[in-house]
Amino acid sequence: MEVVKTRTRRWDRTYSQVVSGASGRVLVVDDNRVIRQLIRVNLELEGFEVVTAADGAECLEVVHDVRPDVITLDVVMPRLDGMRTAARLRADPRTRPLPIAIISACTQHEVEAGLTAGVDAFLAKPFEPAELVSLVGRLSRRENPQGPPPRTPPGGGPWFVLG
Repeated sequence: MEVVKTRTRRWDRTYSQVVSGASGRVLVVDDNRVIRQLIRVNLELEGFEVVTAADGAECLEVVHDVRPDVITLDVVMPRLDGMRTAARLRADPRTRPLPIAIISACTQHEVEAGLTAGVDAFLAKPFEPAELVSLVGRLSRRENPQGPPPRTPPGGGPWFVLG
């Protein structure tokens, strides 16, 4: 197993673990190092290859090199927040088709902003690791890209996929 380490501009390490037979590559974007590590470990245990970024600006810097199958974004981050990052990813023809999930304690206003920005799914913090893995797995397999109607109304459950 190979572990690749790079340094970000803020002296924060970004990791990518290459896993043979991986289920897909996920770009995890969150300014909280502990949350990034929690998400990374849970996804790697399920066979995903994970690359992390500390904020939306770093996400946009690395997304074309990383070529993820799924991107997860926190909402509140320095330099470039999750909603503006999602909007910029949707504006770029190269990243427009990538599934984007917001993983955050979203308010109704943030959910509406996410809908406008083109976010595909939401997962409320705190979350169960199984919910995270299920959501990312579903997005990475692109089971019915439009997805079913939301399992629960915005803010009413742990996660939902937009339909």
